[in-house]
Amino acid sequence: MNLAVAFTQSTHNHADKIALFWGDDEFTYARLHVQTRWLAARLVRDFNVQPSDRVALWLKNCPEFVPSYFGVLTAGGVVVPINNFLKPDEVAHILNDAGVNVLITDAAMAETLPNLIALRPGLRVVQIEEFAQATDATEFISPARETDDLAVLIYTSGTTGRPKGAMLSHGNLLHNVASCRVALNANAQDRFVVLLPMFHSFMMTVGVLLPLLTGCAMVVMRSLHPAKNILAEIVRRRATILPAVPQFFRTLAGVETGSDFPLRVCISGGAPLPAEILREFSAKMSIPLIEGYGLSEASPVVSLNPLAGPQKAGSIGVPIQNVEVCVQNDAGHHLAAGETGEICVRGGNVMLGYWNQPEETAKAITDSWLRTGDIGHRDTDNYFFITDRKKDMLLVNGINVYPREIEEILYQFPGVKEAAVIGVPDTRRGEQPLAFVSATEGAALDEKALLGFVRERLADYKVPRQVRFLPALPRNATGKILKTELRKLAAE
Repeated sequence: MNLAVAFTQSTHNHADKIALFWGDDEFTYARLHVQTRWLAARLVRDFNVQPSDRVALWLKNCPEFVPSYFGVLTAGGVVVPINNFLKPDEVAHILNDAGVNVLITDAAMAETLPNLIALRPGLRVVQIEEFAQATDATEFISPARETDDLAVLIYTSGTTGRPKGAMLSHGNLLHNVASCRVALNANAQDRFVVLLPMFHSFMMTVGVLLPLLTGCAMVVMRSLHPAKNILAEIVRRRATILPAVPQFFRTLAGVETGSDFPLRVCISGGAPLPAEILREFSAKMSIPLIEGYGLSEASPVVSLNPLAGPQKAGSIGVPIQNVEVCVQNDAGHHLAAGETGEICVRGGNVMLGYWNQPEETAKAITDSWLRTGDIGHRDTDNYFFITDRKKDMLLVNGINVYPREIEEILYQFPGVKEAAVIGVPDTRRGEQPLAFVSATEGAALDEKALLGFVRERLADYKVPRQVRFLPALPRNATGKILKTELRKLAAE
């Protein structure tokens, strides 16, 4: 079994059913199947895509994301979903690292393609506008792919600067879909709201794979603003399951939904759910908001507060079916309830490793346990709680942001002597980067110019919203910048 076969079976079982809603447009399973087969045949025939070749998707949310994703898999290739907020330099790093020679994108990205092709010579491009000419490629024979074969290479910043490619097999993702289906009691009548980016591991599994392999439907939002547009579409399309980041649920709690609201469950992921947001939501809504936990390296869902309860505020819940979670100390010993250590995960959802990084893989997976780097504990009911996380990583709208990457750009600006970036709480985005900078002697730094310099080189969500200038950054005896002191300054 592989993802392409599973999707084909689903399209046969639900051929005439609506698989995807996009504004006023409706896409049946049969229509998505035709586009998928057409693209797969074209990738093999015109682009010589061979089994295990990496093909990148650089797309905003759109119906064509689905046949692009499954088309690559049907051709025997490996999907490399790319964050559509990234700038050409950032995308080129991923393309070069993964050895991508074919990119699927849309006309909206056209102005950036010359820069990208210059950074990745020989890159060939398929634009989704071509899908309009798709015809049924029934004669195409999909290459055999096994459960353990690589299916998706998803890049995650993690905690080590440049993003690393987490290798997810067909089996990893099928395992996670099956576990999530049980956890959410999903059935063919469910309709999943898709408002988060499909390139994100959380949405890719819970918002795309789970509904389409289960015979459900996706309600993909064309516009995210204002929030009332989303609510109107949820009601119009009778959507039942809403996965989103915590900040959206604060917005939802502040909007009048009416008595005819069809949602039966909301899932909070991508970032920790603040207790205050859960309180506000629960006071306003009669449907459960359940917090879960995951990471790209685990396909990504690891745990969830059980739908049937009890649901514990501040907890990431219990492990989903066929996934083990434990708390370990630095020596790898399992800790008892109430003891704090590193959250570790084991199961069929755990990645194969990091692409071309055996040393990083060995650090991340020991004795078949994935070391998440998140610190927490479990209680006597086997509910898990995260009390801290890797010190430097930020979560901006649920997307990993690593300060070192920003700091390296800041250091490139003329006159910058020292630079450090920390995260500060933000009610809308979860966290925002805040930069502290000191100038070389005699230099006069301008905040606007400095931020403009960063914005030209990094995705907008990585750009600090403010720069604070200090005569010198606090350091310890060995010369390491003390971010704990910077956090205190930020709090003041």
